[in-house]
Amino acid sequence: MSDNNLHIAVIGSGGAAMAAALKAAERGARITLIEKGTIGGTCVNIGCVPSKILIRAAHIAHLRSESPFDDGLSAKSPEVNRPALLAQQQNLVDELRDAKYEGILRDHPAITVLQGEARFIDAHSLSVKLNDGGEQAVHFDRALIGTGARPALPPVSGLVDTPYLTSTSALVLDEVPRRMIVIGASVVAVELAQAFARLGSKVTMLARSRLLSREDPMVGDAVEAAFRREGIEVFKQTEASRVDYRDNEFVVDTNAGTLRADQLLVATGRAPNTETLNLASIGVESKGGAVLVDEHLQTTVRGIYAAGDCTNQPQFVYVAAAGGSRAAVNMTGGDATLDLSAMPAVIFIDPQVATAGLTEAEAVRQGFNVETRSLDLGNVPRALVNFDSRGFIKMVAERGSGRLLGVQAVAGEAGELIQTAVMALRARMTVQEIGDELFPYLTMVEGLKLCAQTFSKDVKQLSCCAG
Repeated sequence: MSDNNLHIAVIGSGGAAMAAALKAAERGARITLIEKGTIGGTCVNIGCVPSKILIRAAHIAHLRSESPFDDGLSAKSPEVNRPALLAQQQNLVDELRDAKYEGILRDHPAITVLQGEARFIDAHSLSVKLNDGGEQAVHFDRALIGTGARPALPPVSGLVDTPYLTSTSALVLDEVPRRMIVIGASVVAVELAQAFARLGSKVTMLARSRLLSREDPMVGDAVEAAFRREGIEVFKQTEASRVDYRDNEFVVDTNAGTLRADQLLVATGRAPNTETLNLASIGVESKGGAVLVDEHLQTTVRGIYAAGDCTNQPQFVYVAAAGGSRAAVNMTGGDATLDLSAMPAVIFIDPQVATAGLTEAEAVRQGFNVETRSLDLGNVPRALVNFDSRGFIKMVAERGSGRLLGVQAVAGEAGELIQTAVMALRARMTVQEIGDELFPYLTMVEGLKLCAQTFSKDVKQLSCCAG
């Protein structure tokens, strides 16, 4: 724990910064939090929260127009009132920002908020260009950089001269475009592509290699199959070479031909917000703009820490918050590390994608002798009664010991089952031990037990509740 004189500067106000500020204050430090934009950062304002509201609305629209039970339950495509959906979305964003960020900061006696742009002068002082005019010096004992990231742009000729969409502007569109082209094939791209398709857009995706190329190939193949069934066109091995905007229409030249649409969404990754911090002059090293941190979240300069999307760590808000919290412990005299070996990840499409631990390829690269099994969801009772057996569960285990190394799942509720896999990985459980555990019948998480059992038996020969 720190003494009451310890002063920590926190730059940013998103998941990493807020977690750091609150934990450091809890441990007795005095905080100056500096934010140049909207309090709350990406997740609550322009990221996870509004995107998941849009995705949920699109999911409901899809179920009203089509479901596995249409023979017995009438279906009718809904009329989409996009301004009303947007107002509902923004109301919740405003409520959560006030409840979880602004209100907490407003009432916290140990945290002072400065609205402005921070720039390092040296390893113990900042200059803040205040939003309402003037500059203010901030001297500190420790500092945390939590400035997040923004949508990155690919170097496509003509793109910057067009009114293209990013994930930020797409989320506040007040009408659903008739035709949309999506450049990109990773998490944000697939989530928004399916959401707009389900709200009524004719969506075409351009993937430089394939969908979700960083995941196990089975994952991308399953998602592509699901997208094609919904009418989403996927061009693989395809790149845009030029973009023009003429007569209210985007014209995109690609190696697969010229494509046209009413809106163009660019979702090709995110760039760290670090270029104005003057990091190089004080010795904080970065790569591609991402601040390099060690397992204690410390940068290459003693006493200066960083966490979240502006660093070289995975860009998930829960990783950011965990990093910010651990950095605060370390800044106030403690000793905490961030272990990402069993980090869960969820992609909010339908069916969902959820992963934890190593893929087969990653395990092999790390020197493991592995064996794998994949279970078709047609073997999972929950999927059968849902009349939705799209997807699979795959387990990667160490050959010989049977220790679980990783899980990849594509399933309707994959995001809800993956934390069980995380706990199994943390406990270093074997697939035999997982297969012997009790799992509730008619839940999707029971698929983990069934997949584990495939290492030693044919689950098609089991009774309905897997024995």
